[in-house]
Amino acid sequence: MTAFSSNSENNHHPIFYLANQIYQFSNAMPLYNSIGGTFIVKKILKRMLQYKKYLRNTNVDQNISTLYNTPPSILQNLAKDSLPAGIVISMSNIPLIYDALKTKTIFVGHGAGDKKYGASTRSLEAYDYHFLSGPKHLEKIRDVGLSIDQDKLIRIGNMRFDDYVNNKINRQKVLDRLGIIDQTRKNILYTPTWKWGNGTFHKYVYEFAKEISKEHNLIVRPHYHDRPYISKVKLWAKFNGIRHVYFSNPADVGKCDTMEDFLVSDLMISDTSSILYEYLITRKPIIVAQTEYGDLHSMPDELNIMRYVNLYNGDQNILTLVNKTLLNSEFKDKMEYLLHQCFYYNDGKSVQRAHDFINSISI
Repeated sequence: MTAFSSNSENNHHPIFYLANQIYQFSNAMPLYNSIGGTFIVKKILKRMLQYKKYLRNTNVDQNISTLYNTPPSILQNLAKDSLPAGIVISMSNIPLIYDALKTKTIFVGHGAGDKKYGASTRSLEAYDYHFLSGPKHLEKIRDVGLSIDQDKLIRIGNMRFDDYVNNKINRQKVLDRLGIIDQTRKNILYTPTWKWGNGTFHKYVYEFAKEISKEHNLIVRPHYHDRPYISKVKLWAKFNGIRHVYFSNPADVGKCDTMEDFLVSDLMISDTSSILYEYLITRKPIIVAQTEYGDLHSMPDELNIMRYVNLYNGDQNILTLVNKTLLNSEFKDKMEYLLHQCFYYNDGKSVQRAHDFINSISI
């Protein structure tokens, strides 16, 4: 991690990062690691304790000392408190209170999947700018009928892709962090969403663990809201003598980055999670576990991953489907095509584009 100085020209304006849930801050980390800033944490004791636990030792500002070496932070009641003066970059589509003469707001969000925005969708029209990750992100805005001026839509690309594209992730360190013993096996990554989206974690995790572990390593990365069940599945696997099943905690923003899990995997299984589209940066094969969830965006074929991947409906043997998919040489070209349909640039320079735009903002 490169050290950041608060006296740097990067601090053209004070920079703040805001999220409703701690895991959403993972979308801020690429930019924070480059330009620094302060995190706005929801004024709830539980949230602040999570912040100190899961972002420990991620502070990049040499001039600021914090408890557990977390990034500088402030507590706010997001429903009542006015945002501080400066530039506020939000990962959550929540209504914001601020003085437009002193503060500019930028919406980044936390994924460009097919699930629609939550209850506060209209609040997105109030943001001063939107950092667009790609045509799919733009289509999400159009599909829910939001009216946002073109000059507020800034093409950035996906900032989370940069470290992956620029080969900044150490594969061996990730394998060691996961504790993978047999590193000659293929690594199958299972990344289900939660109940909002009819996530398949509770439905399939035990079956996948039993079947896939017969020949491959299974890395289970549940949604943030299902992370409390990790210990339960671990105990079940141990009790039943099931080996080669590993877990990555999505809450641990400082240690368990999604892109790291992507790097060491050979194939991913997911459902309606936005992580499906982020995985395209790997060009590796994907299996989608089908659900009955219907509140999804209507997307043209070139932005719809369901048209390009193998589907699992619960009736097939998952290990057989995994092996069949791994042998299909056509997936790389399909994923390459879909990647460039869904995301801008993919050149490892998205953080720099965001940085340049932020420095151009006048308040």
